Amino acid sequence: MRLAFWLYEGTALHGISRITNSMKGVHTVYHAPQGDDYITATYTMLERTPDFPGLSISVVRGRDLAQGVSRLPGTLQQVDHYYSPDLTVIAPSCSTALLQEDLNQLAAHSGVPSEKLLVYALNPFRVSENEAADGLFTELVKRYAVAQEKTSRPSVNLLGFTSLGFHLRANLTSLRRMLETLGISVNVVAPWGSGIDDLAKLPAAWLNIAPYREIGATAAGYLDETFGMPAIYEAPIGVEPTTAWLRKLLEEINRIAGQEGLPALTMPAPRAFSLDGLSAPSGVPWFARTADMESFSNKRAFVFGDATHTVALVKFLRDELGMQIIGAGTYLEGHADWVRKELEGYLPGELMVTDRFQDVAKLIDDQMPDLVCGTQMERHSCRKLDVPCMVICPPTHIENHLLGYYPFFGFDGADVIADRVYLSCKLGLEKHLIDFFGDAGLEYEEGEDSAKAEFQQPVSNGHDHTVGDTVVQVQAQPTTSDAGGISWSDEAETMLKKVPFFVRKKVRKNTEDFALSIGESCVTAEVFRKAKESLGG
Repeated sequence: MRLAFWLYEGTALHGISRITNSMKGVHTVYHAPQGDDYITATYTMLERTPDFPGLSISVVRGRDLAQGVSRLPGTLQQVDHYYSPDLTVIAPSCSTALLQEDLNQLAAHSGVPSEKLLVYALNPFRVSENEAADGLFTELVKRYAVAQEKTSRPSVNLLGFTSLGFHLRANLTSLRRMLETLGISVNVVAPWGSGIDDLAKLPAAWLNIAPYREIGATAAGYLDETFGMPAIYEAPIGVEPTTAWLRKLLEEINRIAGQEGLPALTMPAPRAFSLDGLSAPSGVPWFARTADMESFSNKRAFVFGDATHTVALVKFLRDELGMQIIGAGTYLEGHADWVRKELEGYLPGELMVTDRFQDVAKLIDDQMPDLVCGTQMERHSCRKLDVPCMVICPPTHIENHLLGYYPFFGFDGADVIADRVYLSCKLGLEKHLIDFFGDAGLEYEEGEDSAKAEFQQPVSNGHDHTVGDTVVQVQAQPTTSDAGGISWSDEAETMLKKVPFFVRKKVRKNTEDFALSIGESCVTAEVFRKAKESLGG
């Protein structure tokens, strides 16, 4: 029944399709019942590309099962005839996996050359999106990478960039700009935009860059073991990590250059990495010291997401913006140990590891942080709680797949993240002020705004309120009550503390007015809940 709720990771098909949709000349045939090709809708809704995803479905029907026939060979023939892909990846769905069909044997009956087919028959019940994507990409690298001479000039491969990736094209642009500034060329980007021939050229690069723990790191490890290619696994997110990343990259390149008797590269001046080539590469260091941003040093932040971005954002918020980290977590249990090791000394307690968004929402409700950095699920949870939230990793929203240049990598990415942190918190404050205080006279004449504001004083809706054995009729137009003498229970005070500080006074007043309107002299937890419901909270 978990499928009745949102999941942080998609199915194995989602991960497989992210790899195949990224590549040129690669098609996916999904052996499944009709309607299981939902990845097409996801791709066309979110991905900003002119191409339609290369995916076909080999439909499994009850009648075919009864007759003991399969449509897979015919589907493969049709795909080869109409699309002529260099490679067709065949994958089972959860339902067809239960049939225990021999997909290799069925594929062989299609007559399509075996070198143009790859059966990726993983267990869809046990493998989710990221593991499936990482596994398929590694399988493709093993199949096609060929030993060869290194490029004459320093070059790198960029691994793990896939369709539906987080700020994919902008991150690639940021990396390319920094590499070009260093005098390093890009040999292959894979799987994004690559073909079978590109995978064959992977060993020609001097080293690999695999910044995502989730996808690409395993393939980089294989290339290191098989072809002796070193790899850099760190993600350049934040000013300090980007500076360290550049130094490590240059150190590795110069080490290889020294072995080949080639001249070493030198680190350019910092301004060379800026967009205009004249100023500092990032505005974060000075922006973090401004009076406006220094107030963030007291703000409490909670971070939840995949492994790569959770670690990077916790460090960025604390080390570069000076925020207080009250907790962090990940939905990737397989990477939890790495996250714990990376965040040692950053967290006040244990790392939260769960794939249930309800657990994360409850923690946010209990802690009421000033900022949440999470997934699209946290964004929805925080919307209900009126807590500022910014999306930092998949699963994502349409706003994270933009045409514009909004990287998270590099110095440019540090500026983007700082802007989003600042605006998320400040716009949250503005929203609260508008919700509780109306439009401040910007739209309505004075005296009218109170009647038209979203949060009005309670009025009768035709229902009576029962207090004890007494029925109290709420007045249609209650006058402003003197709330002096109203007391609060400890439990109600605790509930009030969960309300953002900048609207807490207004909530207290409205709650006390509501309590007087129903004849209560003490605000208890029950009265507080009734007031919240009555006031539309």
